[in-house]
Amino acid sequence: MKDLIIESSDAILKEADIFWNSPGTIETIERAAALLSEALANGNKIISCGNGGSLCDATHFAEELTGRYRKNRTSLPAIAINDPAYITCVGNDFSFDEIYSRYVEGVGNEGDVLLAISTSGNSGNIVKAAESARLKKMKILVLTSTGNNRLSSLGDVVVAAPKADYSDRVQEIHIQVIHILIQAIEKQLGFE
Repeated sequence: MKDLIIESSDAILKEADIFWNSPGTIETIERAAALLSEALANGNKIISCGNGGSLCDATHFAEELTGRYRKNRTSLPAIAINDPAYITCVGNDFSFDEIYSRYVEGVGNEGDVLLAISTSGNSGNIVKAAESARLKKMKILVLTSTGNNRLSSLGDVVVAAPKADYSDRVQEIHIQVIHILIQAIEKQLGFE
């Protein structure tokens, strides 16, 4: 068991080191924070989505903005598309590929931001959500992994973790980025 723990922790540190030391990483995250902060400063909202662990990350992001992160402050408009009744309704009546795009179509407005999270960048329902966001003249922030994928081509800002053998390594980078983005939003909006 000790070997497994050491091997996993070494892999986590290795992926984080590759990501944080890659050229352009810091600047990309600065652009992502500016995109989100500008939307919120202009009275718009952020809608987030993902599948599985990425939906948990999307939800975590939204609840930290509407609730609180490190300090008490005004609630910020952020929604994670995670209502099981809604998801099963659209999945049943239309298809699983449309569960997020129909929500964006109905609730998204010009100037809003879609936070689209997919470790592969090829999840059909996340790609369709980004396509709907584009039609609504929303901005799109993508959290994904490196390499060619359908989602990256739709993003205004793309934060790509190193491609890994398993999605958990990508998700570990994503949650670090999410926490930093929340801190940056609070700072840029004057809550820090």
